[in-house]
Amino acid sequence: MVLSCREVWKEISNYLEGEVNEALRADLEAHFTQCCHCTALLDGARNVILLTADQRTFTLPAGFSRRLQERLLMGSGN
Repeated sequence: MVLSCREVWKEISNYLEGEVNEALRADLEAHFTQCCHCTALLDGARNVILLTADQRTFTLPAGFSRRLQERLLMGSGN
């Protein structure tokens, strides 16, 4: 079956967690070989999983939290 990017996006976390059947896994992997956008999304999701599972801590630059909050407020229209 040929999957659309939208269908792939809905299944990426299930794919990474090994919670898709063999047929869907094969369809997803076929899509990844043809679609650089979905492959990039897959790689990004894998990186997020690796980073959140990493027990090391990182020191944030001074003022990072304040700048992040300001940007979030600007983006929400407040």
